[in-house]
This record gives sequence, C-alpha cells and structure tokens, in this order.
Amino acid sequence: MNTSLGAPQAYRGLITNSANKHGVPAGLVDAVIKAESSYNPRARSGVGAAGLMQLMPGTAAGLGVSNPYDPAQNIDGGAKYLKGQIARYGGDYQLALAAYNWGPGNVNKAIKKYGNSWSAIQAHAPKETQKYVNKVMKNWRG
Repeated sequence: MNTSLGAPQAYRGLITNSANKHGVPAGLVDAVIKAESSYNPRARSGVGAAGLMQLMPGTAAGLGVSNPYDPAQNIDGGAKYLKGQIARYGGDYQLALAAYNWGPGNVNKAIKKYGNSWSAIQAHAPKETQKYVNKVMKNWRG
C-alpha cells in the first residue's frame, strides 16, 4: 500500500497522529479524505455530512466531534469511525469502506443475502458505493 500522504502539509500530522492513535493506516485515512472532500475542511454534502471526512451529524456526535469543520476533530473522529468499521468487518478494508459510504446497516443486509465479502456484495451495492470503494482503494494503493 502507498504509505505517502497526498494531503496538504497542514493535514499530514493530524492524519498520521489520528491514524496511529486508532490503529488504522494513515494512507487509508488520507485516501478517504481525498475521496470524501478533496481536502476541503468546509465541505458539506447535500445530506449534511460535514468536513474533511464527511461525518454525518449523528455519527460525529457519537464520536465526540463537536465541530465537524475543525480538521483535528474531524480527522480523529473519522479515523475512529473507520477503525470501528474495519473491526466490524474482520479487517476487510473494502467492506469497511462500503460501510463508511453506504452505511453498516445496508452492508450487513447485503452480507446476509449475498455473502461475507466485498466481491460477493459489490454488484448489489449502489453504483456510488462501488465507485467509492474502488476510488479509495486506488488512491490508497497509489
């Protein structure tokens, strides 16, 4: 996997520190940020996801993120959430990324119906999620 970070210098330390704190690859956190917000800390989606890692309000609150537009809080919360998804799916980064994008409830339903791997559920995931997982993995691999 690509270990270099493409993030602007201002975020590299935050990414590395949060990734190390939560035990996730820094390059993966960087790739998620690139895909989610293109490094724009003020990014906001149409459904209300906010900040660099595009945290939904309820998710952000549950992670202790009081200001999703604060890069340090957002990256730390996003790395923690990503770690939770990686753990939930037994270290399967693609399933974890699908859950990050599509939601763990949807991923769990697909797993029950089609099988416990990204290759088993991929064709049944929304096109947006398929593209997202591929994009993040490509960005991470460099």
